[in-house]
Formats: sequence, C-alpha cells, structure tokens
Amino acid sequence: MKARQELNALLYRYKMDGRRLTEDMPHQAYALICGGDTVSVGDALARGDMGLLTDDRILSRDPLQNIKYHFVMSASAIASACMDAGMGQTEAHALCDLYMLKADEGATSESIRSLYKDMCLDFTERMQEIRKETVISLHIRRCIDYIYENLGADLSVNALAAAEGLHPAYLSRLFRQETGIPLKRFVKEARVDTAQNLLRLTDLSCSVISTSLGFSTQSVFIAVFKEIAGMTPKAYRDRYSKPVSSLSERSI
Repeated sequence: MKARQELNALLYRYKMDGRRLTEDMPHQAYALICGGDTVSVGDALARGDMGLLTDDRILSRDPLQNIKYHFVMSASAIASACMDAGMGQTEAHALCDLYMLKADEGATSESIRSLYKDMCLDFTERMQEIRKETVISLHIRRCIDYIYENLGADLSVNALAAAEGLHPAYLSRLFRQETGIPLKRFVKEARVDTAQNLLRLTDLSCSVISTSLGFSTQSVFIAVFKEIAGMTPKAYRDRYSKPVSSLSERSI
C-alpha cells in the first residue's frame, strides 16, 4: 500500500484529536428523501439538520474545492439511496450528474450550499412522484392517458367508464381515492392547462380552442377557464401571450 505511512499518520492524528469521521448526511435524512417527504426535508434543510458538512473531513486545502468534493460525495450517496428505493438507475445518475456539473461551476461556498438544498429537494420531489406512480392502479393510469390523448372527445364519467369497462360510480370513486382529485375536476384542469398553452403560444381564437378541447360552447369554455385559472381566456392571453408560433388555425 503506497500511502500506508501517510494513512497511519492521519489515523493517529484523528485518534489524538478524538475525532470520529461522520457521514455527510445522517441516515434519517436519506429516509426522508427516499420517502418523498418534501415537507420534512424542507424543514430539516431550513433548520440545518441536513446541511452539507465539511468540517470533519478536509478533502482539499482550498475551502471552495473542499465543499465541492463534499457535494459530490453527498450527491452520489443520495442517488445511490434513491436507486435502492426505486428510482431508475439512469434517472438517478442523470440527476446526480446534472447537479455535479452545476457544483463544478459554483464560484462561492454559499452557492454550493444553496445548490445542495435544491438537489435534496429535487431528489425528494422525484421520489414523491415515483411513489405516487406506484400506488395508482392500471385502471386509473389508463384513464389519465386516455384523457390527455382525447381532450376534444367526450370525457364525461360515463364515457371514461365505458372506455375502461368499469361502472361510472366505481371509476369516479376509485379515481378520487387514488389521485385525491375528483375525476370531473381533473378533466377540467387538463383541458384548461392545454388551453393556457395555446393562448400563450399561438394566435388561435378562443372559439377554435374551445371546440378543439371539447367544450360544448364558448361560454362554457370561458366559465370553466375562469373557474380553474381565475381569469377569462382573453385576460390570460393579454397577460401571458408570447410571440406567435407557426401553429395556426389550419393545423387544428
């Protein structure tokens, strides 16, 4: 072992100083992240309970480089824990690599600490999404896919139940139980979300948007849009519209 003498000297110093090297993050913090508990992770970060530790292990005599090394170790450990908890290997490595690259470009220790908090929350939010995906039944996943693929069609409870081969009352109850949102409300939000994109990015008229998204009349479209977005389609377009894209009414 080429570094044996240096290792023994370092271990001796640690022993004389009474130092015990700790992990950059306590085990319970990994559990919160892997559990998708965004509220608890946010609270822990605010309290400093999950802060990026750099005092126990000096990995570089340059303070900025030292904190970057600790960031890399923490990112790798979080990614590994999330993979063990169900996150895909490619996704975990990609998210980890993304934050490592951001840390490499950091100019101050404070920016690295701030980035560390963002990374913890990003991994937590993704684990929350993964856990939600795993608890939703095949019936509800197919129902959601059908809604987004057929926004201009009949998306009443009866029509969706028929498409899935279920009783309307059962589908309605199951959908709310698994998503926390009433089925009718989900359909409204899906249509309005698409309408918002069209209003911002195209010059399509409200009547064309209304018809293409399955609203029975333009007045119903305006009422539903205002219910979900808090303003009329015209007011939304006036406030948020961007340069018109190549999409035109002829492409609808």
